[in-house]
Amino acid sequence: MLLLVSVTGCINAGPSALPELVWGVQGVEPGQLEKPRAIAIDKHDEIYLVDMTARIQVYDADGHYLRGWKSPESKNGRPTGLTIAKNGRLFVPDTHYYRVLVYETDGTPVEGATLGGKRGSGPGEFGWVTDVAEDSAGNIYVSEYGENDRIQKFSRDGKFLLQWGGNGEALGQFRRPQSMAIDGDDHVWVADSCNHRVQVFDGEGKLISHWGEEGSAPGQLYYPYGILLDGKGHVYVCEYGNERVQKFTLDGKSVGIWGKSGRASGELFNPWAIAFDNEGRLNVLDSNNHRVQRIRF
Repeated sequence: MLLLVSVTGCINAGPSALPELVWGVQGVEPGQLEKPRAIAIDKHDEIYLVDMTARIQVYDADGHYLRGWKSPESKNGRPTGLTIAKNGRLFVPDTHYYRVLVYETDGTPVEGATLGGKRGSGPGEFGWVTDVAEDSAGNIYVSEYGENDRIQKFSRDGKFLLQWGGNGEALGQFRRPQSMAIDGDDHVWVADSCNHRVQVFDGEGKLISHWGEEGSAPGQLYYPYGILLDGKGHVYVCEYGNERVQKFTLDGKSVGIWGKSGRASGELFNPWAIAFDNEGRLNVLDSNNHRVQRIRF
């Protein structure tokens, strides 16, 4: 069963604004969802979700189930990230197995493309992997938390290049870097979740800017899990703790808020991630409500 709620008309960004579409039903059958924790959308507007059953499921733009598969191991934990690579393949941060898996979009594993697989703090070793991002040259950035709380950079063929970060509250350090976004200048934007802030670095790990503080007022952050750039001078942050999405200028000024705590349409329960489709609509992964809400923000 697919729950679809469609609302026509203009969307005014604000806590009470209704989404134009809500879809998803809790369950473990194909197409159903059990606390989805990551979202990615490809050039065909196919939506990829991974949930707490370790299933990667694919839907069309309106939430109709297309296909799915499962990560190879899940006893230790499930993936917490998804990224569409520039070549169209799917990066899957297999968080609790210290690696990044790579798939074709039909679910076929790409042999020899896996990054990591060994727990540790050395180059190319990982703690709990959270996200993958790719710059204009095809370099790959991998964020991780736990023992390391750092970002590692690899060449397009998986060669370790450099790392930065470390566990802590000082600038340049992280406490659970949950997600990343890369802008047109190849700057790396990081949702530094447990420090309740955003940090921005160049491709060599040099800190460029930072903003954010813990709180629930406009402009403040509480466990920012998802971060997204629109290429038009705005950054969007999905707040797991405040159960909302905030729209900021690039220097951290809040210019809009959508969502509030709850289970009704337009309300959120621990949202994990956000993704734009090819029409510029924002898809919000409403994790503990086991669904996706689509808005124009």
